[in-house]
Amino acid sequence: MSQPIATLILSLALSGVAHAQVAVDAPWVRATVPQQTATGAFMRLTASRDLRLIGARSDIAQNTEVHEMAMQGQMMRMREVAAVPLPRGQAVALAPGGYHVMLIGLKRPLSAGEQVTLTLIFEDAGGKRSEQTVQAPVRPLGAGAP
Repeated sequence: MSQPIATLILSLALSGVAHAQVAVDAPWVRATVPQQTATGAFMRLTASRDLRLIGARSDIAQNTEVHEMAMQGQMMRMREVAAVPLPRGQAVALAPGGYHVMLIGLKRPLSAGEQVTLTLIFEDAGGKRSEQTVQAPVRPLGAGAP
């Protein structure tokens, strides 16, 4: 193999190596009961540069959405949000009662001890998107944040 071709192949291989832009700490998914069609995924995210979490996906669910729980008057309401800001170097919690990822249209019940693969989708200020895959253990139904 000629030197220019070998260099090109090595360059292409190295350019495909993705370095984690976001530290994902303590990811987990809440277990479900039979017939339950949705659950939440939670974690702590710390970005190495300013980013936004704009979405997620998982093979276990038909849809995923980024949600926020917030008080509106006297009532706690959950709503989909377009993005969760991730300021550089600041830990942002996705936790019960706050921001979280909803797994909607579950294809089967989830039991404690299983692993769920989640792909998180991030966007920088210039609109460039990146993805990061995370393995999240399923925790018992009544579990709160670790």
